[in-house]
Amino acid sequence: MISDRHACMILNMISGIGYARYAALVRRFGSPSAVLRSSAAELAEVKGIGQSLAQAVANWQYDIDLNSEIEQANRSGVRIYTIEDGDYPEILRQLVDPPLVLYVRGKLPEFGTNCVSIVGSRRLSAYGDRMARNFASAAVMANWCVVSGLAFGVDASAHKAVLESGGITVGVLGGGLARIHPQEHVPLAAEIVKKNGALISEYPMNFPVSRQSFPRRNRIVAALAQATVVIEAGLESGALITAKLALEQGKAVFAVPGRVDEPQAAGCNMLIRDCGAKLVGSFQDVLSEFEFLPGLTPPAAPSGFGEVKKQPSEPAKLFNTAEETIYRVLTTQGPGTLDELAVRTALAPGVLSGTLMAMEIRDIVSKSPGGVYALK
Repeated sequence: MISDRHACMILNMISGIGYARYAALVRRFGSPSAVLRSSAAELAEVKGIGQSLAQAVANWQYDIDLNSEIEQANRSGVRIYTIEDGDYPEILRQLVDPPLVLYVRGKLPEFGTNCVSIVGSRRLSAYGDRMARNFASAAVMANWCVVSGLAFGVDASAHKAVLESGGITVGVLGGGLARIHPQEHVPLAAEIVKKNGALISEYPMNFPVSRQSFPRRNRIVAALAQATVVIEAGLESGALITAKLALEQGKAVFAVPGRVDEPQAAGCNMLIRDCGAKLVGSFQDVLSEFEFLPGLTPPAAPSGFGEVKKQPSEPAKLFNTAEETIYRVLTTQGPGTLDELAVRTALAPGVLSGTLMAMEIRDIVSKSPGGVYALK
């Protein structure tokens, strides 16, 4: 008989099963193992499942080799935590959509206290590289763990600075741990583990990275830390997604400002100007905001952090002509995709996407899973 934790792993390996559908299935059938014993017809009766997904769950044994997955993890020194386990990290269990499974290579630190995520652009300038390294090494000196995404740019600079300073760093991947991405960072990943850090993924061992998996991993990057620092980011940077998620989770968000005529700084400047992020120039500024003395456990985030500058429901407070244009178009013509709004507004793609991101962070617009933007 399959245990609940193994059933959880199996369900996590089925495309289309996330926490919401997992929870709905477990509520209906009583346990993860009971879900796998159910027929396709029974599964399809659960709201949000549908015939094709019901068939995939009912016929899982034809497509999934659980023993092979476990053996590969064991050979690679990877521990597996499921949401059914008592030692699953509590800080992730508190998420609205927690990972069903965590694959971990290395040693998990105590998350939630003395932990900061450092994120930013993949194409960073010399200034961005210097700031990422300065913040990361200073965090180590203050006895903080640093979380990032093992990507090029700010992520790599932060990870490397932590290792050079003798600290602990955690890399959260957008694919399986057997497929380190980018491949150029395989040595960096190995060094993180060797020096008492950890690599984390919610995806099965051989899961390939995708455009969808990176934004999803960002919620884990934000959740594992009590503060997120955005070093350098343009208006289309994925780091803004991490900042948005951190704000939604009630976490402290900081941003390093840049020149107003520098596209790579536009995202950070927008976070500071429009979204409630705190301007910082050094990690000491972060510590000061927490009224934190190195070596002590910091208190909860200061008052005001995690609270986007809320707009009155009628009318919304708009900060520039681009926002006014988008607001007017959505009001008069209704919701639309990015391509549709580009035609309706005649705004440049970079301006449009960056402005929509700012309006989304401030709860003026929402974006559906299908990529349709609408007023909230």
